[in-house]
Amino acid sequence: MKIQPFTVSPKLPTPLKALEEIAHNIWMSWNYDAVMLFTRLDYDAWRRSEQNPVRTLGMVSQERLEELAADDSYVSAVNRVSERLQAYRKGETWYRGSRSDTIAYFSMEYGLDISLPIYSGGLGVLSGDHMKTASDLGLPLVGVGLLYRQGYFKQYLNPDGYQQESYPENDWYNMPVHRCEHKDGEPVRITVDIAGEAVAVHVWEVRIGRISLYLLDTNLDENTEELKSITATLYGGDKENRIRQEILLGIGGIRALRALGINPAVAHMNEGHSAFLGIERIRELVAGEGLGRQEAIQALWPTNVFTTHTPVPAGNERFGIDLIEKYFTSITAGTGFTWEEFLELGRENPNDTQEPFCMTVLALKLSAYSNGVSELHGAISRDMWKTIWPGLNTDGVPIGSITNGVHSRTFLSPELQELLDRYFGPRFYDEPENLDLWDRIDRISDEELWRTHERRKDRLVAFARKRLRQQLHNRGVSSSQLAYADEVLQPDILTICFARRFATYKRATLLFRKPERLKRLLTNPDMPVQIIFAGKAHPHDVGGKNLIKEIVHFAMQPEVRNRLVFLENYDLNSAKHLVSGGDVWLNTPRRPMEASGTSGMKAALNGVLNCSILDGWWAEGYTPDRGWAIGSGEEYDDEEMQDEIESTLLYDLLEREIVPMFYGRGPDGLPREWIRKMKESMRGVGKEFSCHRMITEYAENFYLPALSNYRSFARNRYEKAKRLTEYLNRVRREWHSIAIENVKAENGRSLRVGDKLTVHARVTLGSLTTDDVNVELAHGTISNTGGLQAPETVPMKCNGTEAHGAAAAGERAGKRGGSATGDNPPAVMEFQARITCSRAGRQGYAVRVVPKHPDLAHNRLPALVRWS
Repeated sequence: MKIQPFTVSPKLPTPLKALEEIAHNIWMSWNYDAVMLFTRLDYDAWRRSEQNPVRTLGMVSQERLEELAADDSYVSAVNRVSERLQAYRKGETWYRGSRSDTIAYFSMEYGLDISLPIYSGGLGVLSGDHMKTASDLGLPLVGVGLLYRQGYFKQYLNPDGYQQESYPENDWYNMPVHRCEHKDGEPVRITVDIAGEAVAVHVWEVRIGRISLYLLDTNLDENTEELKSITATLYGGDKENRIRQEILLGIGGIRALRALGINPAVAHMNEGHSAFLGIERIRELVAGEGLGRQEAIQALWPTNVFTTHTPVPAGNERFGIDLIEKYFTSITAGTGFTWEEFLELGRENPNDTQEPFCMTVLALKLSAYSNGVSELHGAISRDMWKTIWPGLNTDGVPIGSITNGVHSRTFLSPELQELLDRYFGPRFYDEPENLDLWDRIDRISDEELWRTHERRKDRLVAFARKRLRQQLHNRGVSSSQLAYADEVLQPDILTICFARRFATYKRATLLFRKPERLKRLLTNPDMPVQIIFAGKAHPHDVGGKNLIKEIVHFAMQPEVRNRLVFLENYDLNSAKHLVSGGDVWLNTPRRPMEASGTSGMKAALNGVLNCSILDGWWAEGYTPDRGWAIGSGEEYDDEEMQDEIESTLLYDLLEREIVPMFYGRGPDGLPREWIRKMKESMRGVGKEFSCHRMITEYAENFYLPALSNYRSFARNRYEKAKRLTEYLNRVRREWHSIAIENVKAENGRSLRVGDKLTVHARVTLGSLTTDDVNVELAHGTISNTGGLQAPETVPMKCNGTEAHGAAAAGERAGKRGGSATGDNPPAVMEFQARITCSRAGRQGYAVRVVPKHPDLAHNRLPALVRWS
């Protein structure tokens, strides 16, 4: 039987036509007046649709639509929201540059809204916030991802508290996406060769304010079942399915943009999953512009951006050589790469024939701009990947850091958003990049802020009870057991929230090491505590699932069952209730394994105070007036000792500081000291950890320079890339001939702060010249391991060529690109630099030679540094 498909859309009366555009734009997810249109349209339909505006429109009866079309109050509200959306799309923005070229942002997952389940956790929510903020700022940016038929799993617990997974199918024709079509109505279609099979791909669009996200879909009748499954499940399947997904995302993503008429002048890889896009971009220049593969690399290297999120080597995607060999032709066809050259791009040590192929290494080698997602993570990443750049100090490894941020309007509760709009003024909405407006937090009285917080706690308790009742009902418990769900939690009790992915390193059960001490906290008659847990373990993570089971079993004990709950199926909806309705946001990762984390930022924006290990973002965000730190940033070799010490520190904080401060009320019933901390947390985190700060950093440090690089290199049929490749080939051939000798200082070894130190060095450059390289003096404090700690570098000045046989002739030969051999020995040049001794203690210096070329985005290149 062959089924002939057709599509049916809601029949909206003319006065309500704007609802369709609003429903299909994710902009509504951070504009509560837009959300209210759909709850007012039919609240039951909104609830049954799981807050999906498109599905809600299809569920509302025609009679109800006609009724509201005649309601001038509702029509007026629709018109106001529609006008606001149009004004947003057409208004002036932070970015006012050229829009002729596009920044293409690639990610495996996007957490934009509960109505679009193509995300699993923090990485996806960050990608969603990245897109929303790029829209706010008006950047010429598009997103690229995959359209998962099942998305990530839904979590439920069996009667024993063990996590189970279900995989409901997504109905894309009732979600805020639409299939991209040509003018003749035919779908936009591309093909991608995957291990010799031509995979057909359709492209879908998600509108996010001013910009779009494009999602690739292989679930087409013309594909085999195996090929259809490439986009079946987020992070599902085995290694083979993963490499297919990553070929589709990287190679197919670039092709999809071309098919849509979009020029990806700059490519941003969010994690290494999409790194094959670098190979596709090389293929385009080799085939379309006639460049050699090395010339294509040089043309594209300064236009690629890479962000790593993983602070441990095991968390980075690696494929065995046998798997890479199977897909090698699919990935590299038309580029000219040999098997050995391609493997070198994915290996830290190109000479290790047993090393697997690493997607992170590929992304790092193809990108001039790379970063970690917090200051601490940037430092960890430089240390983790330093072997790619032998000869560079760890601090000199070209991986920077841009600390994550959050899209505030998405996660501010409706009550608090209304309060801030009133006191911060209209610029809080119109100029989201104006972060100094958070300094106006003191305009809000303690009373008004606390009453707003109390209303949010009421909502959280009501939400938790409803979710818990549904969980128990699904497990088939008795009616008497169901009734207990209506008694758990109380709005006036200190509420701690712990909600995140249940990976073992996040230590969700750190509080459970001393169960009797925990019970005393929960059941204290004068100052009780209650805790809400939520989060999913990966389907294959048995350790994480056992942590959930341990929490659920503890919560079953009669004396604490009203004070501790685990909420199933943590998603964006439950996250918004938790980050706005709790009092304390608890985070207990094993330092330094959390790259950044953003849930604590969302909580802080809402005035929820953080109590966390000094890891990720909190290592730079913590101050005593914003919350609490568990420990002082120590790292341990003995994990058992670490857990014992840090659990004790956490109990001490709760018993001696946090609980007494929360219950310390004045005659007016307000916890004034607590509210003071709330305001400082909101002010500091709102200014420093906003996604608008994050994206402006990406734009100023990476995107805008990369766009400029693209335009510069593309001129004259990539003439710059050809010259740069010729230069680098010559430098690599001659690098072995560089020698640094007789490094010495004029003024002795014992100096005082403020004294000048003059350093001299004799350098032989072979056939290279001072136009080809920089000679630099690196100086700084000597670490305990004997290296220079965060050294500063200054250029050394050439004082001329020392007479050395026919050295001058050799220098002239070098300037012509020849070699100085035989009767023309290499010239020896004298270099000098003068520095001021600004720090006391054991200091040191060394001389190094690095490449110099005006078209290099930076000169820290693998294997091209020579030290004295």
